[in-house]
Amino acid sequence: MRSKSKRNEEKRVESAVRPKGMVAPVGRKTSRNSVYIFAASVFLIVAGAILAALWSMLTSTVVIVAVMAGAVAAFSIRIAPQWERVVVLRLGNFNRIAGPGLYFVVPVVEHATAHIDQRMITTPFTAEEALTADLVPLDIDAVLFWMVWNPKDACVEVEDYASAIWWAAQTALRDAVGRINLAEVATRREQLDGEIKDILDEKTRSWGISVVSVEIRDIVIPKELQDAMSKEAQAERERNARLLLAEIEKDISEMFVDAAAVYDRNDKALQLRTMNLIYESVKEKGGLVIAPSAFGEAFNNIDSFLKHLLRIAYAAWTVAWSSISMADARRQRGYAHSSSCSR
Repeated sequence: MRSKSKRNEEKRVESAVRPKGMVAPVGRKTSRNSVYIFAASVFLIVAGAILAALWSMLTSTVVIVAVMAGAVAAFSIRIAPQWERVVVLRLGNFNRIAGPGLYFVVPVVEHATAHIDQRMITTPFTAEEALTADLVPLDIDAVLFWMVWNPKDACVEVEDYASAIWWAAQTALRDAVGRINLAEVATRREQLDGEIKDILDEKTRSWGISVVSVEIRDIVIPKELQDAMSKEAQAERERNARLLLAEIEKDISEMFVDAAAVYDRNDKALQLRTMNLIYESVKEKGGLVIAPSAFGEAFNNIDSFLKHLLRIAYAAWTVAWSSISMADARRQRGYAHSSSCSR
């Protein structure tokens, strides 16, 4: 059984590991009451049997002998839960791994030095102000999932394997973060988990410990750097919007050039397009199409008149499209500004 000082040390380490503001969920831990009840039962049975056998000659010496025999029996006959293994030393040397279930210990000669829990264990750890490759300090919270697969090595090779793996996890996290830039920390989180796991596996293999997985919970960037990154992202979005708008205007201008070339080669197509533009304008708002007197002579040459009218229509269309494009650009800038303010 673990001593009280050992349990207090584990609580101290756990409180140091848990970051500020992080509260772990309170679960129902398994009980070891059956082990203590079994030891008390063995003591009572052995002591009671001796007292019952020697009841006729009951003296203080008989009572002392019965109590001592019960204590020796309770110390020698033990049980271990299903998830627990017991490291037994004989005269200071490793002898065997006992459990689960019933096992025996020779008094004085043998000693159950450690009770190893072989279930999955979770250990939260953090690295404060860990420097990246571009010298940016980060606060990183992570969780380590591990288990003991060799109780002998965990007891013999390392003094306190729980604290040792916690310190090793912190060191591995700082080493992994120090090899990459800030931009890669968020995008390569899964790869970073794998690198930390590999580093810990190599380091803890001789301790009889197996690292199942490492998961990064949170990455905290300095506030002043957050503002700079937000402005950079906003500028990048505005740049992309301007590039997209320029590409659209370029495509439309090329389409206008192609259409002008077609109309220049085919007068009939030009006339049909002109009539279509006039029809659309009259259909939407209603009214009449009135030509100025200066264009009176143009009716004698309908082709010249239609070409001139089409140029006017194209000019009006180009002005309208430019106005729409500028309005869209202003709306995008206003949206980006409101997004940055909300953040």
